[in-house]
Amino acid sequence: MLETAALGAGLSWASGIRLYFTVLLAGLLARFGVLELPDSLRVLTSDWVLIAAGVLTVAEFVADKVPAFDSVWDAVHTFIRIPAGAILAAGAFGQLAPEWAIVAGLVGGTLAGVSHAAKSGTRALLNTSPEPFSNWTASAVEDVAVPGGLLLAIFTPVLFFCLLLVALIAAFWLLPKLWHGVRGIYQRLVRRFPQR
Repeated sequence: MLETAALGAGLSWASGIRLYFTVLLAGLLARFGVLELPDSLRVLTSDWVLIAAGVLTVAEFVADKVPAFDSVWDAVHTFIRIPAGAILAAGAFGQLAPEWAIVAGLVGGTLAGVSHAAKSGTRALLNTSPEPFSNWTASAVEDVAVPGGLLLAIFTPVLFFCLLLVALIAAFWLLPKLWHGVRGIYQRLVRRFPQR
């Protein structure tokens, strides 16, 4: 049960940051026998899923390195990452009773939403900086955090849950500040470009 919960939480948390990379990594790990996926997630090892996830991973990798465009990408993916996180978490519990899959989906969607909000809010604020280096650094940290977190969830679930708890506490502390900052940016833009 601990391994199943860690897999569901890891997939949903990571999908809130890098959905396509998460799907690609989980599919490849299962394809090469490193990860045992439940039947409901074995579709991730399909050639078509791996090809689509690979192409979209490259697209996201490039989009995420372009300041300002990454915020547009994140805004669009608000409607993709959160439901996908819920689906992946529910799929991790697919071999258990249906009520567990529903609970996992609800929790997974929430985890994906929190990680996505923290990522997209941070990146929106970093995009106000005229230099691109802070944005590139944040993107590189995300590129490492997603596979690192997913591997921890798979191989050391207890450590993963401890770190996830720290990340959630940090996110809940950070989210109001990010909201305040993003709202300030919006108000400055409205004043600069008044509607006619």
